[in-house]
Amino acid sequence: MTKLSIFLAALALTGAAAAQSAAGGLTGTAQATHGGFTGPMALVTAEHAKTLPDDTKVTLQGQIDSHLGGKNYLFKDASGTVPIEVDSKRWQGQAVAPLDRVQIDGEVERQRDTVKIEVKQLQKL
Repeated sequence: MTKLSIFLAALALTGAAAAQSAAGGLTGTAQATHGGFTGPMALVTAEHAKTLPDDTKVTLQGQIDSHLGGKNYLFKDASGTVPIEVDSKRWQGQAVAPLDRVQIDGEVERQRDTVKIEVKQLQKL
């Protein structure tokens, strides 16, 4: 192979790898290049999530029960409720009604006497 052929092959492989890592999001056990979690993460209940330390990564499944104002919503599952914070980019064009089941990947956020889940990824099930 010529030096030019080797260079072009290496360039093509680099471009493919960059395109794959640019997606970000939840990955199995590999580190995401552009944010996201490394996993796997265990499914926890709303009530259990409220007992976890600050910055703990969590996955919850249930419904978004109501809008509390701004980016704040109330998430519920069979165990109870927990406030969540959802930035507009996390909706990714999904319309979610209170009866729709969702999966939320996020982090526990503790401030003084309050606990909420900062949503990093939201998926309608």
